[in-house]
Amino acid sequence: QVQLVESGGGLVQAGGSLRLSCAASGRIFSDYVMGWFRQAPGKEREFVAAISKGGGNTYYPRSVKGRFTISRDNAKNTVYLQMSSLRPEDTAVYYCAARAGGVGDSPSAYDYWGQGTQVTVSS
Repeated sequence: QVQLVESGGGLVQAGGSLRLSCAASGRIFSDYVMGWFRQAPGKEREFVAAISKGGGNTYYPRSVKGRFTISRDNAKNTVYLQMSSLRPEDTAVYYCAARAGGVGDSPSAYDYWGQGTQVTVSS
């Protein structure tokens, strides 16, 4: 089992920045690909970013590429999501997730999930 706890969400104005953190416990953190997803009310859970086990490779959808940066610190068992140039459409609950296999962008591919943290971007 892997336990994941997100933090860092909040209310920010459009154009602002936020940094989300996700602390992991329970297993060897570096054995897992880590991902961030988000879910807005009435919408499906959406892929935001993923990072390989060693941190050398990152993946983003077009909607956030160039604005969001995923990183990890395996010594601290933590993955981060730096979000900048935020837009109202980025408003959602953000979840981190862990996957024992290779990098994926489908929620169904991930084995463990955090409880989520709310990000609200005002216009």
